[in-house]
Amino acid sequence: MNYKAWFQCIDEQCGQTYPLNEIVYKCKSCGNLLEVMHDMELLKKKSPKEWKELFDSRYRRQSWPFGSSVWGKKEWVCPYVESENVVSMYEGATNLFWAERFGKQVGIEDIWLKMCGNSHTGSFKDLGMTVLVSVVKQMMSEGTDIPAVACASTGDTSAALAAYCASAAIPSIVFLPKDKVSIAQLVQPLSNGALVLSIDTDFDGCMELVQRICTEHNIYLANSINSLRIEGQKTISIELCQQFQWDLPDWVIIPGGNLGNISALGKGFLMMYELGLINKLPRLVCAQAQQANPLYLSYLKGFKEFHPVKAKTTFASAIQIGNPVSVNKAIRILKRFDGIVEQASENELADAAAMVDKTGTFNCPHTGVALAVFLKLKEKKVIKPSDKIVIISTAHGLKFVEFKIGYHKDQFEGLNPHFSNRPIELPCDFDAVKDAVFSNIQAS
Repeated sequence: MNYKAWFQCIDEQCGQTYPLNEIVYKCKSCGNLLEVMHDMELLKKKSPKEWKELFDSRYRRQSWPFGSSVWGKKEWVCPYVESENVVSMYEGATNLFWAERFGKQVGIEDIWLKMCGNSHTGSFKDLGMTVLVSVVKQMMSEGTDIPAVACASTGDTSAALAAYCASAAIPSIVFLPKDKVSIAQLVQPLSNGALVLSIDTDFDGCMELVQRICTEHNIYLANSINSLRIEGQKTISIELCQQFQWDLPDWVIIPGGNLGNISALGKGFLMMYELGLINKLPRLVCAQAQQANPLYLSYLKGFKEFHPVKAKTTFASAIQIGNPVSVNKAIRILKRFDGIVEQASENELADAAAMVDKTGTFNCPHTGVALAVFLKLKEKKVIKPSDKIVIISTAHGLKFVEFKIGYHKDQFEGLNPHFSNRPIELPCDFDAVKDAVFSNIQAS
């Protein structure tokens, strides 16, 4: 079938539409954000059973490009792109990890971590970037002049953009806030040949600059203000249901910074619901760092108003954003899902990440925010012991080794690390080693 998708203004009273091969990020009529819309009536010509069988038949196979968990759902994501123009790193299909030991510690057995950091560049950003860069390659094949693709980033977006553009031989430019990304995050775009601009400002300042240069010079913008990113990221919802044999969790908790991720998560669930693959919706929770919490402050007032904040320094650097571009989409999704916004302090997020690491994972600080929020909601009895919970782990812990070592060596002023595990320095002496082993050994 000739499946169709297009950009459409999120304001229902406006409803202006644009083709996917038009370089446009906001509605030209009213200035609101756009979203990708699909011809749902055409998609409904397949039954829910047929869609499930099709997606399952492609999952983790090697038939190009459908082995990717994003492109295995191509009809729902971006049917516009021809398969030869897909730029894919076999993204998705990440582990839905049963956190059994952690669950027993906190009294909830049915708790799962969706390990999105087990991806090509180490974060969930790959899911959206494969769609965006593929559309750029498709447009270029049609004769559109796009000199480069650019993004502002706190680390993970720049890594994904640089890798996918390098694979497609498309120039990439990343705007990074100087000294505010980890070494591991900085080296990724450098290694993949991106033009890296380290700018003396924060993420919001980088975002302002990249939008201006893209607007004035026809450079393609790759931030989540571009709704193509959401199309790839929404497959997290579809994939985790697929991994549960098309069953649903009761709760999904995800960190929120620029708020494209919570918007994408909800969109994936709504699409499955409308097409009949699921018969109910989960509750969604957006977890924010207390140091960068504009959505949380709006939630406390029933979303009646929203005010940007000046984001303060947080270990969860990727969500250190005070003026999120996708706020209107996020609020709309949270209202639809009876959603909750909660925050976590620096000590709470650091301890939560370390606590779960001790049960066998290796979490990023942003996942720590989501874990801390989970623990708060459990303590408040909002989440019940019988509930099934999925926590979205957004990036690999190896991107944040400075945070990890600083925590365990107690190097952060004002932090009280309850789960620190310091290395024990010893002379090369057998008796000293034996004493250290038997005085410190603990049952696993």
